[in-house]
Order: sequence, then structure tokens, then C-alpha cells
Amino acid sequence: MSVLQRGYRAGNLSTVYATARGTGPFLSVIIAMALLGERPSLIALGGVLLVIAGVVAIGLVDRGPSAGRRGPDPAIVFGLLTGVAIAGYTIWDAFALRTWHLSPVAFMVGAAAAEIPFFTIAVGRRWDAVGALWRAQWRRILAFGVLSPLAYILVLQAITIAPVALVAPLREVSVVLVSLFGAFVLRESRPGWRIAASVVVVAGVALIAV
Repeated sequence: MSVLQRGYRAGNLSTVYATARGTGPFLSVIIAMALLGERPSLIALGGVLLVIAGVVAIGLVDRGPSAGRRGPDPAIVFGLLTGVAIAGYTIWDAFALRTWHLSPVAFMVGAAAAEIPFFTIAVGRRWDAVGALWRAQWRRILAFGVLSPLAYILVLQAITIAPVALVAPLREVSVVLVSLFGAFVLRESRPGWRIAASVVVVAGVALIAV
């Protein structure tokens, strides 16, 4: 999370988002096949590639120009680092749940509790800012605090009954819903591109489900 936020500050949001969302599942598939011994069918792997390609295309729709930039784009660098982190915790979570037969709910609660000291230290002396944010956005904070862990609990449950190589790319289907919302409700730019990329993701999901 910290790396992702740093990326949003340093570079173009859509580039960071696309790079992280594409790199994470891509690495998860490779590591799951190498370390966990998973062997998805060729059709399923084709679906995985379509999902990743579609997600990256959605994320790059609004990528701003980078002409004149010297050196690597910080958005891509932090996006790659975020993708590596996503792949790392996805594989570790699958290994832990399967090896020790842990409950996804208990695992998520334990992981969240372990993060409290880290974020407490990270906040430092900025508790006044935290309080101001809570007073202004408490409804959204509560909603995120409930829905985000719940969503990942469902992912954890999924990787106990299905290969990580298939579950990790399917997590990114949410990007399609956000993209379509942007195209039809918010009237964002290049709706045709967004819809076409979303169709690619849906086609990939269909292949994975075969």
C-alpha cells in the first residue's frame, strides 16, 4: 500500500494502476506454476493472458504523454514494485492457507492486526490530520474498512479451492466494472477503447471458466 501511494504521488495515476494490476497477476501465475506446482490448461492460460492484457489496456487509456522525460518513468517503476508486492503476498497467502489449513477469516483478521503497529509508526505525530480526515470522511472510511477486507476474504477462500494462477487474474475483473462506470456514467474520454478492453477481459474470463 505504501509503495502504491508513493507511486501515485510520483507519477501518472493510470500508469501506476495499469502496471501494478498487470504485473501482479502475471507474476502470480509464473510463481504459482514454478513453486506451487500448478498446471492450468493451455486454454486457461490463454484466458489469463487476455485478462492481463485487457486490464493493462484499461489502465493505459488516460495515460498522459511522457515526452521529454529522462530516465525511467517513476509511475512504471512504482507500479512494477507494487505488482511484485501483490504477487508476493498472493503466493504467500495461498501457501499459508493450504499448508496450515487456516480459516480465511482468521487469517485476514490476524494480518490486519499485525499491520496496526506499522501504520501507527507511519502516522507519527500526524494524528490531528487523521482525526480531521475521520470527521470529514467517516462514512467512506467505514465502508472501505468493511468492504475491502471482505473482498479479500473472498479471494482467500477462492485460492483454497482453485489454482492461484486462475484466481489472481480473476481478481482484476473489478477493473472492468470501474471502466464501464467511467465510460457510461461519468462520460470519461475514449469510451470505445474502454469497452473494447473490457470485452477482452470478459473473453479471458470465459476461457478461464472453460
